[in-house]
Amino acid sequence: MSESAQVIFATAVFLITYAVIVSEIVHRTVVALVGASLMVSTKILGLDQAVAAIDFNTVGLLVGMMIIVGITRRTGIFEYLAIKAVKSSKGEPLKIIAALSLITAVLSALLDNVTSVLLIVPVTFAIAKQLELNPVPFLIAEIISSNIGGAATLIGDPPNIMIGSATELGFMDFLINLLPVIIIIYILTIFYMQIIFRKQLVSRPKLQDIIMKIDEKDQIKDAKLLNKCLVVLFITVLGFVLHQYIHLESSVIALSGASLLLLATGDDTEHSLQAVEWPVIFFFIGLFVVVGALEKVGVIELMAKWSLAVTGGSMVPTAMLILWLSAIASAFVDNIPFVAAMIPLIQEMGRLGGIADLNFFWWSLSLGACLGGNGTVIGSSANVVVIGMAEKQELNISFINYMKVAFPLMLLSISASTVYLLFWYLFNTMTNIAVTLGIAVILALIIKPLTKMLIKQKRVTDK
Repeated sequence: MSESAQVIFATAVFLITYAVIVSEIVHRTVVALVGASLMVSTKILGLDQAVAAIDFNTVGLLVGMMIIVGITRRTGIFEYLAIKAVKSSKGEPLKIIAALSLITAVLSALLDNVTSVLLIVPVTFAIAKQLELNPVPFLIAEIISSNIGGAATLIGDPPNIMIGSATELGFMDFLINLLPVIIIIYILTIFYMQIIFRKQLVSRPKLQDIIMKIDEKDQIKDAKLLNKCLVVLFITVLGFVLHQYIHLESSVIALSGASLLLLATGDDTEHSLQAVEWPVIFFFIGLFVVVGALEKVGVIELMAKWSLAVTGGSMVPTAMLILWLSAIASAFVDNIPFVAAMIPLIQEMGRLGGIADLNFFWWSLSLGACLGGNGTVIGSSANVVVIGMAEKQELNISFINYMKVAFPLMLLSISASTVYLLFWYLFNTMTNIAVTLGIAVILALIIKPLTKMLIKQKRVTDK
């Protein structure tokens, strides 16, 4: 196959794969694996190249965290936290939506957003039923909060996991640079949700009193196992905080934590491995191979050149293009394949544009992809999971009804991110200038007396 034919074929396979993933006609894992097999069987990629295209750091991190969370959820700790949060709000629906959203956001930051909604949504159904309320406002708030919280850390959302794996950015880099704007966006979100749903979130005091009588301690099913899980979770999160300083990949931390927990609990290995979402893992593997083929045939480089031509290669316009393009695209397509395609594109843009520090672009991609996923019901894996759980309860959250609430909020969050990123860039630029001026002043203070001393020494020598 000629080079031009390879470009056409690889692009066609990628676009068809993407379209079928979005349409959900066939399961996305099957589609990704078929696309990958086509790339290898037609020799667009050799077998060694296909294996090299797979980001095993992302895969290992996901597997490790899935095992840890799968074992921990059996203790009942997540249900305990949800009920505790509800009781702290005195059973008032408007406060409950804020409390459950906060728990969802925090769990999404420390675990991952899909896991957090799987843990919190069943409790939400029970609470809403007890208060005789429509659970849909709570579910929408939890979807949005899961994506907001997931954007704050390296491990919170698959796009961040992929970005962190492709760069040298660590857990603390994400937390320090993104947490401030995430807190602001969370507060804006809660105010927005309470205004939108205030007429629907009204319950009788008698029903609220019943909620207050629930004993959250009854949710703890295995206190001994819980203690072991909490210790391992603490060690694992501490490992994430330190991993960039101790030079260990995040996947090594996650898999080590999972191994330690398996050893400490003495669990049946086969049973514990059932907690791993293997379709998700193989979806990532297939996707990495498909995108790797695009990179090999030069499509990514062509797209990078076009992007640089549009923005003139300037940092701020390019970052804003990445932010808003990621947000709009992630609202209508799954943000995982989008980010998989964007990562090599940004790296290529940096290479062609001679940009050494790409952090401004990575934060733009992270915020755009994670927060943009809130725009529609298909924008993020967490969204799809919650909608599916609602359907099993015979609740219909339509595409349009969800979008009426979530899309304006997504635009608000991206606008807030735009302002934040501009300030971030300005602050860092001013800091760099200040550091440069500081160094110049110090050098001047050193060089001036040194020069005088040398001149004086020369005069003495001349005499």
